[in-house]
Amino acid sequence: MASNNGKENNKIQKVSIVISRGSLDGVYPGLIMANGARMDGIEANLFFTFWGLEAIMKKRYDKIKVATVGNPAMHIPSLIGILPGMSWLATKKMLKEMDKLDIPPVPEFIEMIHDAGAHLYACKATVDMFHLSKDDFVPQVEDIINVGTFYDLAAGGQIIFT
Repeated sequence: MASNNGKENNKIQKVSIVISRGSLDGVYPGLIMANGARMDGIEANLFFTFWGLEAIMKKRYDKIKVATVGNPAMHIPSLIGILPGMSWLATKKMLKEMDKLDIPPVPEFIEMIHDAGAHLYACKATVDMFHLSKDDFVPQVEDIINVGTFYDLAAGGQIIFT
C-alpha cells in the first residue's frame, strides 16, 4: 500500500507496552498510548511489572497518586515533597486537570481499554516476588505471564517501556 508521498505505508500494526511504575505519571502514559492504539485499530498488549502492578490490583488501582519525592519534574525540593499532604495535593490537582480533558480515572480507563480490545497481563516474576495471585488483580487482567511469553505476544510489533 502506498502513501501520498509514494513510500510504503509502515503503519504500526501491534504495540506492546510495559508499565513498571505505580505513580499516576508512570501509569497514565501507557494507558493513554494503549487507548490511542486501539482507537487506531492497532493491537495493544499491556505488561504490568514491578510497581506498575498497582494499576491492576483490586485494592490499589483507585488509589494511585503522584510521586512528589525524587521527581525532578515536580520542580519542588524533595524536602518539601515529603511534607504530609503534598502527594495528596499534587494528585488532586493532576486529577482535576485530567478531568477537564475528559481523561478517565485509572479504574475506568483500565475497563475502557480492555473493552476496546487491549490485552492486559501481569508479570509472573513480580507477582511471585510480591506473593500475589490472579485473585489480587482486576478481572480485565487476562493472565500472569513470564517475559518469554510477553516477547512472543510482542513479536512483529513495537515494544514501548513507560
